[in-house]
Amino acid sequence: MTDRNGRILVVDDDPGVLTAAKLLLKRHFAVVQTESDPAQIPDLVRAGFDVVLLDMNFALGANTGAEGFKWLERMLEVDPAVVVILMTAYGDVPTAVKAIKAGATDFVLKPWHNEKLLATVMAGVHLRQSRAEVASLRQRNREIVAAGSRGSQQIVGDSQAMMRVHELVRRAAPTDANVLILGENGTGKELIARAVHERSARASEVFLSVDLGAVSESLFESELFGHRKGAFTDARDDRAGRFQAASGGTLFLDEIGSLPLHLQGKLLRALEERSVTPLGSDHPVPVDVRLICATNMPLADMCRRGEFREDLLYRVNTVEISLPALRERSEDVASLVEHFIGIYARKYSLGPKRLTPGALKRLETHGWPGNVRELRHAVERAMIMSDGPTLDTQDFFFSDSAGKPGDLELDDLKLDAVEHQVIRKVLAKHAGNVSRAARELGITRASLYRRMEKYGL
Repeated sequence: MTDRNGRILVVDDDPGVLTAAKLLLKRHFAVVQTESDPAQIPDLVRAGFDVVLLDMNFALGANTGAEGFKWLERMLEVDPAVVVILMTAYGDVPTAVKAIKAGATDFVLKPWHNEKLLATVMAGVHLRQSRAEVASLRQRNREIVAAGSRGSQQIVGDSQAMMRVHELVRRAAPTDANVLILGENGTGKELIARAVHERSARASEVFLSVDLGAVSESLFESELFGHRKGAFTDARDDRAGRFQAASGGTLFLDEIGSLPLHLQGKLLRALEERSVTPLGSDHPVPVDVRLICATNMPLADMCRRGEFREDLLYRVNTVEISLPALRERSEDVASLVEHFIGIYARKYSLGPKRLTPGALKRLETHGWPGNVRELRHAVERAMIMSDGPTLDTQDFFFSDSAGKPGDLELDDLKLDAVEHQVIRKVLAKHAGNVSRAARELGITRASLYRRMEKYGL
């Protein structure tokens, strides 16, 4: 009867009791720590123990158990899931009942029977493990519900460029290889990630998406690796991170190119060790995830400039899938528009509408800087604004600079200068409305805010 993963803390002011407990328990559990000073209890509990054996009386001659109840309350404040077994030489049934009602798991009398104490502690370790599993499952269920509420979307397009994408998805999906998806904003990187997951052996498990561009540096470890109660000011409860919540399934890390260099090492370590250490804990938690990453940034160039770790790039791109921009597969525009017309006819309870040849030609020759995402928004707006059974050219709104590089006069052709001018122009067009500007640019609000800060806008 052993549990080599169990961590046990014994608190008693009698050195003989501490020695006897350690000699008995260390043969059965991974860690057995003893402490004679109860004032150390809060810090020790924060370090993470599965079971605490706590003496009920520390003051000389005391037999009321009052101190034991006081420290029991303190421990449960620090870690509500900790399993506490109280010990006393003056035990009786009323005291035991009071201890259980106060939050203790069990109660033992001194001197103990070794088999009885060992069985009680073993049951406590199993209870602690069960509580941790329940907490992880609750968090995971919340993530499953959130992920499921977004629903599944269909990959539309049979152009030669998209047929290559379909083939890569078909080959990569059944394996457990990490996948890196490259492409401009709006090309459907998350859609491809979901397709890989849905065709994999993990399809019945959770698919979790994390936009790394929207996760602040200060919350990165908490968001991905989790935290224990008290790890920082607002950590009021234990929380499983995204790696734990996605264990058994697929974790999709979008905008991985925006991850700062000093955080890339933390991600790499988690991937190499297949475990995460929650903030406020010293003990790694094993995780089993299939990783899919995406970015619109040139990671190979960033590696050469020292902006992205080469060893992390090798780790995440076992299979690389590059998505074509919409302007590179204009032959898919017709089927995409038909698909979106069906979606919004159902969503807004509208009758079926037909695209005129003139409108189709205009859509096929448009540059679509926002790619499929921009086309989808254009079709949605046209469906709402059009009164008749057809969608013609005048029913679509085309931004004045989209697809026409000459319309935007550039004073400097350096990439940063171009980006600065484009962002400034789009913000001005939408009167400073960041949500609308981000939508037209095909990026998230968080990404736009970072760029605005970069350029002092």
